[in-house]
Amino acid sequence: MKAIKIGTRVEIYNDTVMTYNELPSRAYIVRFEKMSGFYLDEYANVCLKENKIYGEHMRKVQKVLRSYKKFDRNLGVILSGCKGIGKSMFAKILSVEAVKKGIPIIVVDQYIPGIASYIEAIDQQVMVLFDEFDKTFADIKASDGEIEPQAALLGLFDGISQGKKLFVITCNDIRKLNDFIVNRPGRFHYHFRFEYPSADEIRTYLYDKLKEEYYQEIESIVSFSRKIDLNYDCLRAIAFEVNSGESFRSAIKDLNIINLAQEYYDISICFKNGSPMGVKNKNIDFFSDEVINVCFAEDDYNEILTVGFQVGDSIYDVKNNCAVIKAENLRISYDEDYSEEKVQKIKSLIVDHLEIKKVREKNMHYAV
Repeated sequence: MKAIKIGTRVEIYNDTVMTYNELPSRAYIVRFEKMSGFYLDEYANVCLKENKIYGEHMRKVQKVLRSYKKFDRNLGVILSGCKGIGKSMFAKILSVEAVKKGIPIIVVDQYIPGIASYIEAIDQQVMVLFDEFDKTFADIKASDGEIEPQAALLGLFDGISQGKKLFVITCNDIRKLNDFIVNRPGRFHYHFRFEYPSADEIRTYLYDKLKEEYYQEIESIVSFSRKIDLNYDCLRAIAFEVNSGESFRSAIKDLNIINLAQEYYDISICFKNGSPMGVKNKNIDFFSDEVINVCFAEDDYNEILTVGFQVGDSIYDVKNNCAVIKAENLRISYDEDYSEEKVQKIKSLIVDHLEIKKVREKNMHYAV
């Protein structure tokens, strides 16, 4: 029997009770019971199954841990980006490396009123991971009389709490984060934005994951990734199917990768004897068999040239990272309502090819 005294309160436990001056270095998850309140439950040991880490994950993980060691207050890190492009992998690597340095991991996967005070009371260096923060906190509506969930955590993030803590939040939709979290380096010093893998990164991944006998499928997959964004979850599924002996063309029809998103492309018509004309952010269905018509203007105003094409005639240009359609596969027409001089000027241009380039997500960090 063990008798534990907390203040004037004494509770009886069996002989399995163990006491520590500090949390042992491993992972825990926050739980809550109405009768007993908050407690930590041991979480499954965090481990990495990937033999190779892609991108700059390890360099940035070490950067975070170096800064955390130097800071004399809390350090916050935001990991944002679409699903399946590396946020959870980064958080896992950071967790593994933190545990190696004797820093326990506390996972928060749900909002419970009062959780900020509970975490604040942990008086030692710990890493607190809020996974999918935009769902667990931003999408939760506060009950009458209660403070908004994200706002309730601001004091915790400010660095006035007990013990120096490393706060890490992952989110898919950055627009759901509180205005006092984004662009507030005093609370969150780092914001790592995760982008879809480039053509070269996809090519490297596939050479690592595919059996050599299926390397001929790689360029088809890379070409497809320039039409529609593919995350690492998609690439893992594609690699599995191709390694099972199925062609990419056949596999993509059955995988849970479907044409739902509104995709936008920059389209340019290139001439042998003149400057290109372009249209920005054109919404087209890259998987349609129908003829697509795009109007071009020499002065961005008077649309005098119309180009019709079918995306099935496009060929992926590795060097320029875009889809190209040759002149002989284009249907050219002119708006004769403009002055004869202007129409003849445009007709004198000899069409070489059409370029279609996927519009990528805006880079949210400043370029200097």
